[in-house]
Amino acid sequence: MVCNQNDDQAMSLFLASILIKDRIYLKTHADDVPKKWNSMILLNLKGTVQLRNKLMIEAIDFRNAMSLLTSAVSVVTTIGSTGRYGFTASAVCSVTDSPPTLLVCMNIASSSHTHFVENKILTVNVLAAHHQHMSKVFSSKMSPEERFKYGSWTELETGAPVLKDALVSFDCQIEQIQEVGTHTIFICRIVAIQQGQHDQGLVYFNRAYHQVGQIAEIA
Repeated sequence: MVCNQNDDQAMSLFLASILIKDRIYLKTHADDVPKKWNSMILLNLKGTVQLRNKLMIEAIDFRNAMSLLTSAVSVVTTIGSTGRYGFTASAVCSVTDSPPTLLVCMNIASSSHTHFVENKILTVNVLAAHHQHMSKVFSSKMSPEERFKYGSWTELETGAPVLKDALVSFDCQIEQIQEVGTHTIFICRIVAIQQGQHDQGLVYFNRAYHQVGQIAEIA
């Protein structure tokens, strides 16, 4: 079979559309495929799909790899007309210091997700070493009211709940909201900071809690 240049270009575009839409396009739209392309399409499609499979990362492999990324553990809170809400988070990081900005990632499926979006404020309470129970409380199936029975709470500028003995708390206005896959990214401008008196933090590594920080030596 001999194809001219226009045929080659047309086939390349057609293959691209197949890969973008669905791998089984050929099965459901067989009548749309010019017969003279059949053998070339099948050969090229097989090779291209195999290549794409090799480039794709399985979700389980991604989660296993990310479990080796040590992360600080925080309780992220908000408040609004419907009450106080909070969740445990490890996907928190600095964005820039001019102006002071951080980001928080939250699962869209979370029951309190809508409240964070609507309230446009949050506080990131970075947990100290002794706060492992707080992490578990705010990732449990307890109601929002029950969760806030644990710990002592205050507030800073926005009114979002601030854990009094947190390692450090960042009080924020949510300035941008972006959805990526299963999660929402909150881009947050920091309006107040409260630093605690503890010198050890709580981190999560390899699916377990660990303590980090310096302990003063006794002379």
